[in-house]
Amino acid sequence: MNKILFSFLLITTGLLQAQNNTSYWQQHVDYTMEVDMNVENFKYTGTQELVYTNNSPDTLNRVFYHLFFNAFQPDSEMNARLESVPDPDSRMTMNKGTKENPEIVSRITGLSPEQQGYLRVNSLTQDGKELQYEEVGTVLEVELAKPILPGEKTTFNMNFEGQVPEQIRRSGRNSSEGVALSMSQWYPKLAEYDFQGWHADPYIAREFHGVWGDFDVKITIDDEYTLGSTGYLQNPQEIGHGYEKEGTKVKSKGDKHTWHFVAPKVHDFTWAADPDYIHDKLVAEDGTVLHFLYKDNDEIKDNWKKLQPKTAELLAYFNEHIGPYPWDQYSVVQGGDGGMEYAMLTLITGERSFESLVGVTAHEMAHAWFQHLLATNESKHEWMDEGFTSYISSEAENVVLGKNAENPHTGSYRGYGYLANSGKEQPQTTHADRYAMNALYGAAAYSKGAVFLAQLGYVIGEENLAKTLNRYYDEWKFKHPTPNDFIRIAEKVSGAELDWYLTDWTQTTNTIDYAINSVEGDGENTKIILQRKGAMPMPVDVDVTYTDGSKETFYIPLQMMRWEKPAAAGQNRTVEKDWAWAFPGYQLEIPVTKDKISVIEIDESKLMADVDRSNNKWSDSDNTSDSSN
Repeated sequence: MNKILFSFLLITTGLLQAQNNTSYWQQHVDYTMEVDMNVENFKYTGTQELVYTNNSPDTLNRVFYHLFFNAFQPDSEMNARLESVPDPDSRMTMNKGTKENPEIVSRITGLSPEQQGYLRVNSLTQDGKELQYEEVGTVLEVELAKPILPGEKTTFNMNFEGQVPEQIRRSGRNSSEGVALSMSQWYPKLAEYDFQGWHADPYIAREFHGVWGDFDVKITIDDEYTLGSTGYLQNPQEIGHGYEKEGTKVKSKGDKHTWHFVAPKVHDFTWAADPDYIHDKLVAEDGTVLHFLYKDNDEIKDNWKKLQPKTAELLAYFNEHIGPYPWDQYSVVQGGDGGMEYAMLTLITGERSFESLVGVTAHEMAHAWFQHLLATNESKHEWMDEGFTSYISSEAENVVLGKNAENPHTGSYRGYGYLANSGKEQPQTTHADRYAMNALYGAAAYSKGAVFLAQLGYVIGEENLAKTLNRYYDEWKFKHPTPNDFIRIAEKVSGAELDWYLTDWTQTTNTIDYAINSVEGDGENTKIILQRKGAMPMPVDVDVTYTDGSKETFYIPLQMMRWEKPAAAGQNRTVEKDWAWAFPGYQLEIPVTKDKISVIEIDESKLMADVDRSNNKWSDSDNTSDSSN
């Protein structure tokens, strides 16, 4: 049985059970689109039939579409934000001054009408009836001719046209590496409606949220162009370009070819095209066909060839440590302006060192799980998308590139440390568009998000964390999970109460800071006075190294967890009495004399994100807190 069909049957059964047990529901869309691209002026026309199923308990009187390409205009909200934020994205700006006297300006401001992007809806009907609609920036507001009742379907038919902007951010034409077309967020895309209502956010260069559905797309373009796309090519024998099977006959070239793709169970559709793409294929161990499309450039060919087996290794790692990739193919395509994940493929810039090429592929490919299978609303919970991806891709790179780092997340911990000590941190509940600075968004979403998982391993144990990720995949793939859904999985797996962890880490800017206040001999014992200086509670591992070289861990459970973390394999550990959060101090007695102790350290693993580690360590060499750790 085809992998996607088998997965769909499991998903359908699981969805029904989830709806019965938890009242979970999600909307569904079926897109049928045809688009004709003019590569001379980068304008295109299209038709779209969209069958919308209202699985919600609500009656819908209006709908919204995203018109993302309208962001690439001088009077857009994206440009206004770009010109007002203190640290604008360097990819979207240019220096009109000198190196000594820079004058940083928005690239969007300087776009001519021929260089700008746009999406225009020329007609729209609902079940054959003309609709009233208004284009408001990057959002189309639509009043329905007939309300969509719970459980009902309706069909929208649309004619639209667009112009591909100069490559500014993610989408565009003629990138800095010479890629002709990076076609992400190129079509009128229905906004998501969920238990929180409509998510018709304007596009301000940040994140996305989409409706699960099936896509049937035909793209007509000059025949010399090779495409990489979401979905499965339906007519390879007509197209060629390395997609045809051995022995098939490719149709004679004419002026244009029509590429026909079908993509089941996705919430996005992206493609890229260039006349000079090299197209390689590799079948991975699980049968997934990996496609690689990159420019015919002698300077990058070697790295792109070496990337291919590493991509297969990354796929195998994610399959094991998250869950099986359910589609039959994945494409790594040169395009865009950095790295960005899309359904069944990624667009990445290709002129990189080999390690960087593997790194960006690891990160974007991991998004196939943490966003395109586990589809959080990344505008509201961006740290679940970027943070979880950063965590698992760092773990995968550590193995695939043979780095063998004891903690592959040290960079994320440094990034979070900068954020926590900056005095400018905003809670992770901040909407992705509302961070005061791009750097604050990056540190919160990527670094602090990755530390959320790495530190959870410290809280509940690495084995429980691994099981949590697998069960999260099993229960929430092809759905829209929230932070609460994830932490409830972690609670079920471990048995710990973890609401406090989700609350303090993601909804506040409380920090973790535990200290060794004093170490004193007390007869045959040693008395250690610990202090909680930060507002965020944690269970505490106190690691003691004795003068004979042996080690022992004294585990102090957090009372509000109502649970004790299992000892690690081979760990010499003593469990102490609980530490209740409201008490700032804690007395720990070790049943040995002080002269037999060499080092005492709070969290020797450094997986607890303590914002001031200078007070975490005591050594017999100076009997003072040691900041050299």
